[in-house]
Amino acid sequence: MTADRTNGMADGIRRTLETIGRTADEDFPLAGAALALAAARQPGLNTGPYERHLARLADDVADHAGPGEPPLALKHEALVQVLDRRYGYGGNESVFEDLDAANLARVIDTRRGLPVALGIVYMEVCRRLGWAMAGLDFPGRFLVRLEDAGGRMILDLFEGGRELSPPDLRGMLKTVAGAKAELRPRFLTEMTARQVVLRLEDNIRVRQMQKGDLAAAADTIDLMLLIAPGAGHLWREAGIVNARLERIASAVEALEEYLRFGPGGENGYEASLLLQELRAKLN
Repeated sequence: MTADRTNGMADGIRRTLETIGRTADEDFPLAGAALALAAARQPGLNTGPYERHLARLADDVADHAGPGEPPLALKHEALVQVLDRRYGYGGNESVFEDLDAANLARVIDTRRGLPVALGIVYMEVCRRLGWAMAGLDFPGRFLVRLEDAGGRMILDLFEGGRELSPPDLRGMLKTVAGAKAELRPRFLTEMTARQVVLRLEDNIRVRQMQKGDLAAAADTIDLMLLIAPGAGHLWREAGIVNARLERIASAVEALEEYLRFGPGGENGYEASLLLQELRAKLN
């Protein structure tokens, strides 16, 4: 880790996050990781009630869908009727300025969150039911794909679980990427559970950076590295932010770790130059 600034969190939470960081992608605990990160920011938070709430959501969705393996349309209906309409999970434009909207515990408390936070709730419910739902790395808006042997749906959970058609997706893409942007398969790439939680945390980091709170952003990057120590780009980001904070030793440590990943191109070259400059300051 680049520094000991996260040592203020409870040792148990740190160990939990470090264990999650060593977990293989296929076993990564989606909601568990998001709740552990919430607990890291809120000392004394008991995550048990939140885990039980997610279990209750899954039970209620299963009750709505009925016995047996429901068809895809009924799975969609059950998720929307229970999570959106009965429990009120959703979002509005104000959440994009609210850091709590990227904190899963607060999202469960308020039923309001960013698209990716809502996605974690829906995906966790589906995981508990054995239904296939994946997060999609779509530009500008986190989407999910619900599928089974009978077909697939792409859903916008921020809009009440609305099913999106190809024209809908093209329109959303052009809004964020320009009128000439075309829908490509890479825009619908399935994310791992770890990537989903990192996207959640990155919303916090970006807002902290926009506010000029570099120290808070550095802490967020440290938390992200606990659950994703193999994410080379985060070590680069940690190095840059710590350098701006004049935390030279931490910046050197982070950039050295980043360069161990063997990055090429401009990023690797610039990181090497910055590392040389920082080492000179230590001498």
